[in-house]
Amino acid sequence: MDTEEQEIDLMELAQKLWAERRMLFRWAGIAAIVGIIVAFSIPKEYTTTVKLAPEVSDGKSKMSGGLGALASMAGVNLGSGSSIDAVYPDLYPDVVKSIPFSVGLFDVKVKEAEGDSVITVADYIENYTSSPWWGVIMGLPGKAIGGVKSLFIDDEPEQGEGRNPFMLTADEDAIVQSLGERIGVNVDSKSYVITITATMQDPLVSAMLADSVAHNLKEYVTEYRTNKARHDMEYAKQINEEARADYYEAQQKYAEYVDKNHGISLNSRKTEEERLRNEAQLAFNLYNTTAQQLQAARAKVQENTPVYAVIEPATVPVKASKPRKVMILAGFVFLAVCAASAWILFGRGLKDSFKSQNNGTVQ
Repeated sequence: MDTEEQEIDLMELAQKLWAERRMLFRWAGIAAIVGIIVAFSIPKEYTTTVKLAPEVSDGKSKMSGGLGALASMAGVNLGSGSSIDAVYPDLYPDVVKSIPFSVGLFDVKVKEAEGDSVITVADYIENYTSSPWWGVIMGLPGKAIGGVKSLFIDDEPEQGEGRNPFMLTADEDAIVQSLGERIGVNVDSKSYVITITATMQDPLVSAMLADSVAHNLKEYVTEYRTNKARHDMEYAKQINEEARADYYEAQQKYAEYVDKNHGISLNSRKTEEERLRNEAQLAFNLYNTTAQQLQAARAKVQENTPVYAVIEPATVPVKASKPRKVMILAGFVFLAVCAASAWILFGRGLKDSFKSQNNGTVQ
């Protein structure tokens, strides 16, 4: 019985909607026009994707089996627990979103696809990026208030040589926020493939920015991983240079003494010559040892330098990724049809009952 009543109710609702089909078509048509206006008002944006495959450390490799496999089945990621790296791939998105990394992209040189002038990323975002007309209108009050404040209050920090990530200006902070929205980094939890995306309103700028993000990320990780090894190499180089200078000095003293006392057969001369020769030999042994240590330190730097395989390099996108005009149009039409249906089925009845109650109250 309930099923029959429900079917009857559904048929009744469908009949109501069919009876008001002209109203539904009218709302859908208006929504389609609005959707087309909105879709064509949004500037085109292009997305470039770069995929990198980093080398996996020994700790990661060990965790990929045994306990690490069991943890993965349980949904727990223990990949970073056994690694000595503090900046492992799971933290790369946070590194790219950080203020110092974003500020480092400000001065990256880019060029528009239809222009010859070379500009910086900061200049492009600030002066060459357009917004929809409603964004411009909504931003007018804020610009007016900011202009009035700037006439009476100078709250901008002084800008010295270069940019200071510790104290950004309002314009620089806006550029950082924009870069955070336009740059994305995703790390696959199983394969650790790093996917870097950059979205810009110009395809060539998008490709150049994505390539620069990948390059800066590789440099950042390389700088971190080789930091201690490079310091050790510099120290070994300093010790080696000092040992070489001592060896050359001892060798020179020994040679000068032999030249000055050639042909003199005194025991004191032989003793002094033996002492100088031993000092030169000791200095050479120390110089040789430090040279080996320097070579080992250089090899350590090379060993700690990460290697990234570029699976998908940056290429200039051909098609725009945003806006999706069909989806926008379909969304507007769907919402309009849903709103019109709700009005026909429920809103009109509520309005009539509300009017009848008010009329009864007045009488």
